Amino acid sequence: MSPVYRVAVYPDTYVDSVIQLSGTRAMRQVPGVDWAAAAMAVPANLTTLETEGFEPGELVSAGANDLFLAARGDSDRALADAMAAAEAAMFTPRSSEGRSGADRPARDLAEALRRLPDANVAVISVPGDYAALEAHKALTAGLDVLLFSDNVSVRAEVELKERANRLGRLVMGPGAGTAMLGRTCLGFANVVRPGRIAVVAAAGTGAQEVAGLADRWGVGVSHVIGLGGRDLTEAVGGRMALAAVRGLADDPETDVILLVSKPPSPAVAQRVLAAAGGKPLVAALIGLTGDAHAPDGVVVTRTLEAGAAAAVRAAGKAVPDVAEDLVSRVAAMAGSLGEGRTLVRGLFSGGTLCYESLVILTELDAALGPVHSNTPLDPSLGLPVPAGAHSCLDLGEEEYTKGRPHPMIDPEARIALLREQGADPAVAAIVLDVVLGHGAHADPAAALAPVCAEITAGGGPKIISYVLGTDLDPQGYAEQRRRFEAAGCLVTETAARASLAAAALATRRPELAGRPL
Repeated sequence: MSPVYRVAVYPDTYVDSVIQLSGTRAMRQVPGVDWAAAAMAVPANLTTLETEGFEPGELVSAGANDLFLAARGDSDRALADAMAAAEAAMFTPRSSEGRSGADRPARDLAEALRRLPDANVAVISVPGDYAALEAHKALTAGLDVLLFSDNVSVRAEVELKERANRLGRLVMGPGAGTAMLGRTCLGFANVVRPGRIAVVAAAGTGAQEVAGLADRWGVGVSHVIGLGGRDLTEAVGGRMALAAVRGLADDPETDVILLVSKPPSPAVAQRVLAAAGGKPLVAALIGLTGDAHAPDGVVVTRTLEAGAAAAVRAAGKAVPDVAEDLVSRVAAMAGSLGEGRTLVRGLFSGGTLCYESLVILTELDAALGPVHSNTPLDPSLGLPVPAGAHSCLDLGEEEYTKGRPHPMIDPEARIALLREQGADPAVAAIVLDVVLGHGAHADPAAALAPVCAEITAGGGPKIISYVLGTDLDPQGYAEQRRRFEAAGCLVTETAARASLAAAALATRRPELAGRPL
């Protein structure tokens, strides 16, 4: 039976990416729907529709300010139900029916500030062409800014951060998805206990990983300040990192500052590392090569696990043995692997976690072999992946999220790849990160654990699952772990250990799982 297609256009209706994703997810959960998207009618999204088999139809005259809902399925009834589900998910909370004027959502920043005159932070999530202007408006209004939007030019970022510095404000971003200020979680964030470590991060899931570890290791977190991925480059000059570190150096609620980044500009790093003014600072500079020339009292590490551990020790707490029993568990699993299973596959929802995995696995090159990726450390190790090679994929990158939700929001985005790799007789181990917290899927184990159980019960590769989260997260950290363990997964204590365990299984060298980092 031929598939049925339906498109609905809503002229002059802008909704942000989070609401678009809620509509997409609502449609895809309807029985009989095999593909759906809620998105703005920008050229890239229209191209995606064309590749999925949709005819141009009424989209011919649609533009960037128009919202569309598109669904493909097995019947008109399924598509009608999908459209209704999307409208309910996207518009019901925004409906003004039955509300007083004070209850209706504000239409712009000025109206929002009239209603909330004591507000001090603006979260901005609009298309990149408009993001800098909205951020400037927020600064003018005396607000700090979490700039969730990306596709903002370097020049615009520098202008925003220079102005923020003059005004004594923060501009977190662009592309900053995680923050926690005044015990309030912003964007994708985990619920952590109050504590004495402050996180300053140019890496979203990197910030979530170290904050989660600090919480689980008994210290807790005072603040999480996102920077945007370019802040520590030479072009941006660490403008917001410097402001954040200097501010935290004077913060009485913070005893230790933990800086998280991919390798920064060396000159910028030196300025930022010297800005703590004697307060203990740990820098987790993932994959750093060479000497960081750190000032006395500053600890520099090359992984998130090591950075979090150093910060916890600096705060006066002991760090648990994250490799306890891991070597023996890996040894037991390795004994049941078929001889031809030698490859590692990483299917990541967190970009920083994928990057850290690439760093760790690349350092094992003599034991493991080259690792390919869609975000490679070495340009020669990009896609496609040659036969017999290892790979780590960041499934949050644009090529995997066009027309579908981010995998942290919708685990279904990874299931097809998980099954594909699970059926490959050459794969020994699959690394799967599971990110909890605000903004993430309400129950990722419900979607992913049954597929993991199918693969492991069927004699497929071993699945190493890492759950990033805390006991206070709405999904329930302990319960999520339990369900992946019940599905036959090897669940590790840190993201780094998951990659080491995968390498240990692929090489039949269990001792690698306990390797110091």
